[in-house]
This record gives sequence, structure tokens and C-alpha cells, in this order.
Amino acid sequence: MRFAEHWGPATVVATRDLSAAIREIVLKPDATVTSYAPGSHINVAVLINGQPETRSYSLVGATTDGLMRIAVRLADDSRGGSKAMWQLKSGQRIDITNPNSLFEIDFSRDHYCLIAGGIGVTPMLGIAAALARKGCHLDMHYAVKSRADAALHEELAALLGDRLALHAADEGARLDLAATFAALPADAVVVLCGPLRMLEAARHAWAALGRAPADLCYETFGSSGKLPTSTFRVRIAATGNEIVVPQDRSMLDALNAAGFEVISDCKRGECGVCAIDVAAVDGEIDHRDVFFSDDEKHGSHKICPCVSRAQGVVTIDTLYRPDQLPGAA
Repeated sequence: MRFAEHWGPATVVATRDLSAAIREIVLKPDATVTSYAPGSHINVAVLINGQPETRSYSLVGATTDGLMRIAVRLADDSRGGSKAMWQLKSGQRIDITNPNSLFEIDFSRDHYCLIAGGIGVTPMLGIAAALARKGCHLDMHYAVKSRADAALHEELAALLGDRLALHAADEGARLDLAATFAALPADAVVVLCGPLRMLEAARHAWAALGRAPADLCYETFGSSGKLPTSTFRVRIAATGNEIVVPQDRSMLDALNAAGFEVISDCKRGECGVCAIDVAAVDGEIDHRDVFFSDDEKHGSHKICPCVSRAQGVVTIDTLYRPDQLPGAA
């Protein structure tokens, strides 16, 4: 693991809707939290169809009076986590982890550009506040489907003023990543959080300009993909066993629940620890990770089961053999 994860109880203090599809949930951990790194997240224990699951949510801004804020987008194609979170009421008790950050931001630079897509805005408030206190040159671009979807826009506007640009697709104000990057000074750092399509476009535009890969810092959320989130099947090459991966579970969870244990770490499609060999595909793999290159995804010889999904049947080699399976003679 890249950081120590400690679980503890917390109380839901309040909830409010930031937009029609985004709900803010205010939590008070039993263990006092005085500060955490900008862009940090917590993991939350939820019950989905009676099964214990874990979901990750970015923290909104800094802690105030020991309280922590998260924002959850209600997604129709999610694996059930957002629906469970939206059912939380004031006074309920839940288990959460200590805050940790996956962003690796060089705070010693003079120029920064923040880019958020949709619910990817949640970690940006804390990062923007930290950079604003530093007094560096800072701009932010916030891309949404419509102005009504722009959660936290008022708080960000109060902090950044005209340094914040809102790009509402229904108003024709789409974000041009290539032009935005080309206008940045050579030493600028870009911090991005958004759906997979935005991240892939950003990585291509950044590389095309010959920029240093380390100067594009990003965080992803694995619920986004190119194909709809639907049920699919996984066939184990060594045994012929087939496992159904329902819409509300990851391939990783389904494999582990069936006894085909797969080691993992980040569960966000970033580290590649859980990568599995693909023997055959009868359908199509929806690669939702940021670990494999474009060529590797096109070849579909491996899959990150923590976030990636498929349509149809995927035959995999977990390195398990029949004589290693539970109950084998």
C-alpha cells in the first residue's frame, strides 16, 4: 500500500444538494482531524444490496471545526455506491478512513493551471485555496454539461475571481485543452481531475506539446468509461468456470468473492498491481484504467479488474490451476 489506511467511525452531521445530481455530505470523525493535504480523499464503508463495499470520495476544502465535507454525484450507471451515499441522513454513523492524497503536486512552481470536469471539482477547492495562499500565478478551468451542474462554482469564484473560467457545454463554451496547454509557461504545472475521456484527451494534448509527464498531475474516478456499465461474464481459462460480474460490483470484487483472489492496491486503475492476463474476448473490454498505454489497451492482452469492465465474455488467466482451487484433491 502507498499509505497507511486507518478506519474509524464518523457521524453524518448534515447533507445538502449542490446541484440536482450532486449532494454534499458533512462528516464529523470521532478521531479529531485538524488538517490534511490539499486534494485528499477518504474511503467510506457502504452497504450495497446487503454486501459491504468501499467507495472513495474527495474531500471538499479544508477541515473546519473538525468537520469534513464530501460531495457525491448520483450516477445512474454507478455500481450502487452513490445511491447508498444519497440515502444517508443526519445523525447516522458510518466508518471512514483517515484522509490521504493521491495527487503528487510540486508546490514549488510559480504557475499552475487547475482543470476540473464534473464531479472532479471536489478536490480542487482545497488545492486552489492552498495555491492561492502561496501567492503564485493560478488559473482554473471548470467544464460542466450546464451551468446548473456547476457545484461549488460560487465558492471557487469567491476564491479565484476572474481566474476561474466556467465551460458549460450547453452554452457552447467547451474547454479546448490543446489551446489551454499551449498558452501556459514552460514551467507550469497542470492539476486535473475528471472523467476518463477528459484525462485521456489531456494526456494526448500534453504529450503532443512535449511537456514533462510529471507536470501533468491528475486524479481519476473509475466509474467513467467508454461503454455503459452493465453485467458481463468472466471465464477462468484454467477451469472453465464462469463468474457473473453484476452492474453494481467490480470485476475485482467478483473474482475475489468467487475464490479467485487477485492482489490489488489503489483500486483506482492507477497502479497496475491487480492487472490480469486476458486470454480471449468475446465482446469488448472497456479499459477504465490509466495504467496501460493506448497500444496496450488496444491489444487488450491485460485488464485492470479494479475499474475496467466489459461487454460480453472475457476469458482470463489468474494463474490459478485446478489443483490449487479450494476443495481440490
